[in-house]
Amino acid sequence: MPRILQTNGLVCPFPLVEAKQAMQEIAIGEELIIYFDCTQATQSIPEWVAQEGYEVTEYIQTGDAEWKISIKKTK
Repeated sequence: MPRILQTNGLVCPFPLVEAKQAMQEIAIGEELIIYFDCTQATQSIPEWVAQEGYEVTEYIQTGDAEWKISIKKTK
């Protein structure tokens, strides 16, 4: 079961800060689902995922200024 991180309402960089912390707490092969509404995170979170070598399994816009990204911890 994936871990869900609800960061709607948090200003950047806090969605990314919380995502980094959450990824440290899950095991390899598990997924983290992040809900966020900070437009800067639409770029900063995918860039961080790529730098870390994790896998984005889903990335969708869920509202006018809301997004959901699912990240699989691969290492």
